[in-house]
Amino acid sequence: MPRIPWQRSRTITGMAARRSTAMPTHHKQPLEQALIEQAVALIKERGVEHRSLREVARRLNVSHQAPQKHFPSRDHSLAAVVDRCFAGFAQHLSARPPHDDPYEDLYQMGLAYLALAQSYPFLCQLMFNTALPDGAAHPDMLAQAQVAILQDRRGGVTLKDLDHPIADPVSHDAMYIWSALHELASLLQSDVTGTLGLTDDAKAIAVERLMRCMSLSIAP
Repeated sequence: MPRIPWQRSRTITGMAARRSTAMPTHHKQPLEQALIEQAVALIKERGVEHRSLREVARRLNVSHQAPQKHFPSRDHSLAAVVDRCFAGFAQHLSARPPHDDPYEDLYQMGLAYLALAQSYPFLCQLMFNTALPDGAAHPDMLAQAQVAILQDRRGGVTLKDLDHPIADPVSHDAMYIWSALHELASLLQSDVTGTLGLTDDAKAIAVERLMRCMSLSIAP
């Protein structure tokens, strides 16, 4: 049975390897768990648009009707896969040792985010660039997604006051942090860095500079 990828330690350019961490099982039944893991493997091979519960069942040597007992529709199966990916992503971010300085803790969390995004781009493509099922209909997936975009990762960070206060600063601040990290991760994965002739050292410096500038921009 293939394992969900981030159980292995990887290295991002200019960064130390992150500590490996196992995916949460949520106490799912063995077949349901196997279906989810095999679905992730299939999506990695063929892309989310070519996922097939029938093919998942064939690979597990079970009846093609077996997945329907756990996932009534394609949306239910995709929600279960994405829920698992978001849970593993959040667990990866939490695996780093906490830091007493909230800004340093935020910095280290950002490095963990970028390391995972560069090591496993297909997972980020699935979580952040795929048309997902309705969150209201799949609350577990929604809850894991909220963690993955840093809703509960700001910790003790105090942000600068804005001239025009907003109603929900925590959500908006989390979106700012997440969008900056996600965009940098996308650039590091693209061909443009090679086209521009950026060295590994230049990429590492770009990561360091973005993280430090982001800390300065939100510091009071």
